[in-house]
Amino acid sequence: MVPSQATPDGRAESPGGLDPQDAGLPVQAGAGMDAPDPVDAIARLYGEPLLRLPTDLYIPPDALEVFLDAFEGPLDLLLYLIRKQNFNILDIPMAQVTLQYLEYVEQIRKHNLELAAEYLLMAAMLIEIKSRMLLPKRQDALIEEADDPRAELVRRLLDYEQIKLAAQQLGALPQDGRDFQRPALPVEQGLAPVWPDVDAHDLQRVWMDVLRRAKLTQHHKIGREELSVREHMSAILRMLQGARFVEFSELFDGQATVPVVVVHFVAMLELAKETLIEITQAEPFAPIYVRLAYSPA
Repeated sequence: MVPSQATPDGRAESPGGLDPQDAGLPVQAGAGMDAPDPVDAIARLYGEPLLRLPTDLYIPPDALEVFLDAFEGPLDLLLYLIRKQNFNILDIPMAQVTLQYLEYVEQIRKHNLELAAEYLLMAAMLIEIKSRMLLPKRQDALIEEADDPRAELVRRLLDYEQIKLAAQQLGALPQDGRDFQRPALPVEQGLAPVWPDVDAHDLQRVWMDVLRRAKLTQHHKIGREELSVREHMSAILRMLQGARFVEFSELFDGQATVPVVVVHFVAMLELAKETLIEITQAEPFAPIYVRLAYSPA
């Protein structure tokens, strides 16, 4: 689309240098013609029909630029040309594809040379592949047949198409904030808590559990008892006074606890050690007797 430009005398010149009347544009009323219908207005300004171009309007040559960003790169454009014409991607007709590609590159090169740089690089690659395909093949049997010059380009196109389809599938998936919204429910913070009812059976069950745990946590306390070996030695001597022989087991009568019996036995051994008492037995397995040791006068 080429915008209109103004002539040096201030009049708007239509595309191609034609007169507005010859170009089919409406002219001002009163110039030998009837007033045009508002339906034929060339534009609308604030809702009002604009029947003719302003005389003082100047439109720079590059004021209007239409650029369709339909391709994301050279491979995208090349893949579009191949798929649009149903070419076999494994057998690309390089002559037709290269010609169509160069036509598109020539259009964008006129407006944006920096953007066309990467497209020009791909164009050079297409021309190189086309030139290599036009070279005559050598008939020497010792030289293996060279690979198809289009193989690398085909591989890149297939990889790009696979990634593009995967990106489209990912973009079609529902996304939070775009396709759906997460529900949000207000929570009242000032409500009074509602406690469950407790009956007598629940209370009894809890009490029995407390008793059961109390029985499992019983404590064993160890106390210290003061026992004197000397006192028990004196007690044994008093028991042997006035008796000729006393049976061994009779000396332990009245001794209730194990610690007292042990101390009583130790006291007996101390008396025997000091030769204050004698421990005798008539024969094997006969009763053992204890008596005071004989001390000559």
